[in-house]
Amino acid sequence: MTVGVVLVSHSAAVAEAVAQLAVGLTGGGDVAPVAAAGGTPDGGLGTDAEAIVKAARSVNRGDGVAVLADLGSSVLTVKALLSDEDELPPGTRLLDAPFVEGAVAALVTASAGAGIDAVAAAAEEAYSYRKA
Repeated sequence: MTVGVVLVSHSAAVAEAVAQLAVGLTGGGDVAPVAAAGGTPDGGLGTDAEAIVKAARSVNRGDGVAVLADLGSSVLTVKALLSDEDELPPGTRLLDAPFVEGAVAALVTASAGAGIDAVAAAAEEAYSYRKA
């Protein structure tokens, strides 16, 4: 079982950096597929629906795709894509989780072979991580 992870940010650099951080913190071994979808096609800040679709399809192994989004319009873009059943792979789910901590939890859990429900639960649990 392999759940893919897509990180959607308004910034390509942020999406790529969070993906690299999450991969680095998986502890080695087999890492679940992860893709960053950030910024606009011209390199600006924003979200690009086509990039999100491409990223989701690239990590899809048939066991679900967990999508984490950073801010307002990136969330709205993913929701719009989810409303059209033909855009994203079956089993794609937008997770209600903090972007960085959720991404790490999702990728670590997916890399351990967990299903989409466990990946979603781990990412969403990241809201409870206390820093003080």
